[in-house]
Formats: sequence, structure tokens, C-alpha cells
Amino acid sequence: MIDLSTSYLGLNLATPLVASASPLSRDLDGVRRLEDAGASAVVLYSLFEEQLRQEEVDLDYHLRAGTESFAESITFFPQASEFHTGPEGYLKHIRKCKAAVKIPIIASLNGSTLGGWTKFAAEIEKAGADAIECNIYSIATDPALSGADIEKMYLEIVQAVKATVTIPVAVKLSPFFSNLANMAQRLDQAGADALVLFNRFYQPDINLEELEIQPNVLLSTPQSLRLPLTWIGILFGRVKANLAATGGVHNAEDVVKLLMVGADVTMLCSSLMRHGINHVRHVQRELREWMEEHEYESVRQMQGSMSQQKCPDPAAFERAQYMRAVKGMQHIHTAGWR
Repeated sequence: MIDLSTSYLGLNLATPLVASASPLSRDLDGVRRLEDAGASAVVLYSLFEEQLRQEEVDLDYHLRAGTESFAESITFFPQASEFHTGPEGYLKHIRKCKAAVKIPIIASLNGSTLGGWTKFAAEIEKAGADAIECNIYSIATDPALSGADIEKMYLEIVQAVKATVTIPVAVKLSPFFSNLANMAQRLDQAGADALVLFNRFYQPDINLEELEIQPNVLLSTPQSLRLPLTWIGILFGRVKANLAATGGVHNAEDVVKLLMVGADVTMLCSSLMRHGINHVRHVQRELREWMEEHEYESVRQMQGSMSQQKCPDPAAFERAQYMRAVKGMQHIHTAGWR
């Protein structure tokens, strides 16, 4: 009997297949369908602090205020008309989901001020969410802001949210730190219950006909898997926090690779947007078949087996492998001219 169960954020999950934040969780029917298809937990779409403030003052003002001093790229935040729901709607959605499904519901919060993070984290906990994913979507554009200042901001957010709520807190990170291993360790020490690797930054495009900057959301490809695979493999065993992989998880082989480097869960988003919610069922079936074929009895048996700590060639995660890859490319190029 194959055991697909895993543990994440103190929650016992039936499988490592978690539905990441996406429009699929925007309505109750979508969450129900995700559960029926085999998702072991659902991360709801992000709640922006700007949404919560729109009842107090004009949202456009808050999207632009403080851009000279606060180093967060907010130019491309959705406009008021593009938001899916206000604060009460989001909290009501959490309550409805909790009443309708048995799998854990993880709320996703994107704040822009320290007070906003704590205030709305508390509201989310009261609504019944099983955990909170802090989606720290921040692009530093102020040349006067140092890397140390940015790291301090992340740590302060985690410490403040952890001091406010009792439910588990995950932190969705970007890979853009000068020493990601150090930052992960400090977030772990600050109390983060899980690290979600990685946040994707949606760069804008230019409409040449209208001469306007416009958002351009591109779904991930399996090639995106390499970045979380590398860093989860490096961080496994070095932090107590759970490790979640997101970005590039499209099939069972992707899931197996991420589990082997040490992921506790693998989050699906783009593959479900492309192939539909029932794709979860397909990935789960193939995962079970792969494990049977290769004589693995449980997910836990695989976890971390190919991490940097346990890999026969630890340098494969570091510069030595980069040098080999470059030489390999040179060999291919040379062979092509023969």
C-alpha cells in the first residue's frame, strides 16, 4: 500500500499535491472541485491590503502613496475594478470554504504596511483559516534602500504576524537575495513555519499600439522547476521550517524530483490553469504508479533522499556543477561543427 501522506504547517495532508493561490479558488465551487480532484489543501487567492483599505479611502491613492519612500513596486497592482472581492467577501469566503470542504484552507495575504499585515492576519485567523501564507511581493526600486533594510522588513513582517496569530504562518519568498540560505535561516529563526519557494514576479509589457505599460501574466513551464529544486535541495536539513515548492510543477515526475530534494509539498497552479482542475487526479495517479514501479512505499521515504546533504555529489548543487554544465555546452557546440 503506497502512503502518499505528508505533513505541512502542522497539518496532516493526504498527499503532497496542494493547489496554489490562483483564480481557481475564487469561488466555492472551484474549491470543492479541487478537493474532489485530490488536492490535499488549497491556498486561496491573495488578499491585498489595498483591497482592505478601499472602504476607508480611495484605492488609487493607496496604490501610489509613499512611492518615494517605500520600496515596493506597486505600479502594477490591480485597479479597484479588477479586485475580485473586498475584505468582508474574502473573510466570508474563508468561512464558506471551511464549512464546505474537509481539506485545509490556507489564506494568502499580501500586505504593504506592518500594521496591515498584523491587522488582517488576525481577521483571517478569526474567519477560520487553517494557516496563512504571507505573500511578500516586494520589488525594491529605491537605490538608497540597502539589502539589509529589505531583509529587515521581511523579518519584521514574519515576527509581527507570528506574534499576532496562533495558526501556522508560511512565507512565500522571492529568490532575489544576496544569500538566500542565510535569509531562509533567519526567517526560520523568526518563527516561519514554512518557506514557499518561489514567488513569481509578473513583469509588465509594452503595448506598442496604445503606447501603454500593461500587465502580462505568463504561465510557468516545467523549466521553472529548476530554481525551487536547487534551493530546496540546499535548504533541506538546514532549516526547521517546512519547504514548499511552487512554480514549474506540471506532472508526477516534477513532484518526485521535488520530494527527493526535500520538499514537504508541491504546489500546482499553471498546470491546473492549462489542463483543468482534474489534472490533480492525473498527477496523483501517475505519482502512485511511479512509486510502485520504483518500489517506494511512502512519500517520507523519498523526502530529502537527493538533497545536498545526502547527494553523493553535493557539489552538483553548487559552482562545480555550473562549470561542468558550461564545459558540456562547449562540447556540444564543438561537436556540432564537426
